[in-house]
Amino acid sequence: MEAVLKLLPLLVPIAILELILMIVALVDLVRRERTKGPKWAWALVIVLVNVIGPIVYLVAGREE
Repeated sequence: MEAVLKLLPLLVPIAILELILMIVALVDLVRRERTKGPKWAWALVIVLVNVIGPIVYLVAGREE
């Protein structure tokens, strides 16, 4: 229990960053007309693949 309390100040900013990335990626996904692949699949990647999912979508999933 003490180990978790010691790590808590480090984990909170990471969790907040993950949440912000997920929200930004999902908002971008909803607003875009076209993506590389189906939108439902990108939504699953963004939500289920934690920190890397939103980054992968923002780098590779958007169609210019």
